[in-house]
Amino acid sequence: MAQTLTDIKQLLATHGLHPKHKFGQNYLHDGNHMARIMDAAAIGPGDRVLEVGPGTGALTERLLDTGASVVAVEVDGDFETLLRDRIAHACGPDARFELLIADILAGKHAIAPAAIHAVGDGPFKLIANLPYQIASPLLANLVQNHPNMTDAVVMIQKEVADRLAAPPGGKAYGALGILVQAMCDVTRVGVLAPGCFWPAPKVASAVVHLRRRPQPLTDNPQALSALLQKLFTQRRKQLGKILGRGTLLPAGVGPDARPEQLSVEQLAELAALTAPG
Repeated sequence: MAQTLTDIKQLLATHGLHPKHKFGQNYLHDGNHMARIMDAAAIGPGDRVLEVGPGTGALTERLLDTGASVVAVEVDGDFETLLRDRIAHACGPDARFELLIADILAGKHAIAPAAIHAVGDGPFKLIANLPYQIASPLLANLVQNHPNMTDAVVMIQKEVADRLAAPPGGKAYGALGILVQAMCDVTRVGVLAPGCFWPAPKVASAVVHLRRRPQPLTDNPQALSALLQKLFTQRRKQLGKILGRGTLLPAGVGPDARPEQLSVEQLAELAALTAPG
């Protein structure tokens, strides 16, 4: 049975726990939105899922009900007993569930090796209500360095969701969204008010679906990422001033253009033209 807000509060109270702000623990208790996440994820038997921040296991239980295998990574060690007891009670002893008590990020630029080892060498999907502070570096690392991640359906801060799908020319258009769009098709699943969570965050949230492109716009996402960091820390400057007037540019792009004016396709081509070697 799906966890309600009353269930979540009772589980925490039983285990002497409370939401911790430092870990971004805001629990989704709106069953309709959780069902939309599941519908977008299209999880089925045999699928491999990476869940980050399982909390009380509300989403974990739904994922396991589909027949999928779940690797859940929880940074807060205080939740280990709750999760193991809850999953065992709801699903029985199940080899399809693996819990790692760890930080999913091994620094800003890498995923924890234990998590990657646990999901294995085959395709997997990231399905998670992500703590806001880790969403950007986690998604950037997965789309850039882990091609076995075929899909991500994630709850994130609406501002980050806007950046992931932003078109050229606006303030939201930047390095993260361009990298993600070069590697994935981005679809917004829905927007959630703060009241869908407990405790309620101060900002709105959104669910987005990243589906890896069959043919990404670049075969060297690391080179694209490095170029984007260089360009978008100086986004109002002209390309000629950032890269040098003699730099080879894509057809139709002049040295007086600014980074934010270029399409994702043009930036991917520029990365290929300027990559070392």
